[in-house]
Amino acid sequence: MFKKFLNRREQEEAVRSMNRLPPGQSLTQKFPVLHYGPTPQYPDLSHWSLRIFGLVEEEKVWRWDEFMALPRTQVLMDIHCVTRWSKFDTLWEGVSLKTLVDEGLVRPRPEARHIIQHCEYGYTTNTPLDFLLADNVLLATHFDGQPLEPDHGYPLRVVVGSFADRREQESKYFWKGGKWLRALEFRAEDQPGFWERNGYHNNADPWTEERFGRWGGY
Repeated sequence: MFKKFLNRREQEEAVRSMNRLPPGQSLTQKFPVLHYGPTPQYPDLSHWSLRIFGLVEEEKVWRWDEFMALPRTQVLMDIHCVTRWSKFDTLWEGVSLKTLVDEGLVRPRPEARHIIQHCEYGYTTNTPLDFLLADNVLLATHFDGQPLEPDHGYPLRVVVGSFADRREQESKYFWKGGKWLRALEFRAEDQPGFWERNGYHNNADPWTEERFGRWGGY
């Protein structure tokens, strides 16, 4: 155990020296499970669907097989939880919203500025549309080569992170990627999600420690 502890500390110092560890964060070698409410169970995905609605030229509803047939990609990212753990070089596979928009499969209307992620049990979280169209955001079905585990959002979740080279790319704390995703709502105006209504910061930038604050980003 002591050797493992030293290894974790050595890894933490390495990512800190590369400017990959946001302030107030610690490296974890595990994958902590944090969410509010029960874990949904999906013994049969035949009734599952993902809805795209709101300020789009055409609403979409994809069944599971249809969603899995969409263009897929893999992304290697560092992820940062507001509860102060960070996990590095995590490999995710799924569907990029940017790709869907670039290929005309999703067509936001010009007035669309924000997206609300609608998840199971009425959970929501909100981000600007431009952020969800970034390369460091994915509608993920797989982690580390395997389907998501139920506690981590199976069958579909949004994943947000940062790249190892800290390129000019905005990032957010991990809660801004909703587990058990069921719909994306395109809106002109922002709308606070579950944690944003309960004291978490609306913008959620880990590099400036935007952990908590009044609705409106203060």
